[in-house]
Amino acid sequence: MQRYFIQQASIPLKLQLEPEIFKHAIKVLRLRVGDHFELVDTQQQVAEMKLIAIDGLQATAERLNVSKPQVELPVNVTIACGLAKNAKPEIIVQKATELGAARIIFFQGEYSIARWQPAKMEKKLQRLQKVAQAAAEQSHRTRIPAVDFYAKLSDLPFRDYDLKLVAYEEAAKEGESHIFRKFTDKLLLEKRQQTPNLLAVFGPEGGISAAEIDFLQQQGCQSAGLGPRILRAETAPWYLLAALSFALELG
Repeated sequence: MQRYFIQQASIPLKLQLEPEIFKHAIKVLRLRVGDHFELVDTQQQVAEMKLIAIDGLQATAERLNVSKPQVELPVNVTIACGLAKNAKPEIIVQKATELGAARIIFFQGEYSIARWQPAKMEKKLQRLQKVAQAAAEQSHRTRIPAVDFYAKLSDLPFRDYDLKLVAYEEAAKEGESHIFRKFTDKLLLEKRQQTPNLLAVFGPEGGISAAEIDFLQQQGCQSAGLGPRILRAETAPWYLLAALSFALELG
């Protein structure tokens, strides 16, 4: 069943479809009167809707039932990636959203080849936010991760996080294999009243510099290896999210 997000705190009994939803549901998917779809409100509640009328460029749906499924990761994961080139940011956003990231940050790393011009920044972020929304709808999530950009690594909000790590290639080469496991064990054992916040930092194609590692360690980030194989800049965040899901949701 197709899912859409709506910027309302609750879904009324009858609702006229917003233009963007109308365009996709009626023009693209060709839904007809009697067909069902889902809406997600800002409280992460999911309403099953039934189309009851289509009139020109307007359509009306009625609410059948409301639920609040638990489909989000039990930890709020922020993926912070050094800016990668070409279409890689879009791929990172799409797959990280499908795998449960709560927030995705890009930063201008010391070894980043790509450069975003300030004049085009807003347009790029708007595009990436749309990618995140489409991926959240496709994967039937109840929240859309925010997508942000920071010009410097030092601008990241490190104080907002309970747990912090950096995926470091040199740590993997040296055989480090315990830090990430300790993170997952800690999350499994601790019973917190609030969902913990985890920051995971990844470098661009060229990796993370020694100076950046020193800075991250000063901010409380632990250098973790993600297995014996060296992963691409866009693959490493997916690996971490998939491993978290396996450890925390499929145990």
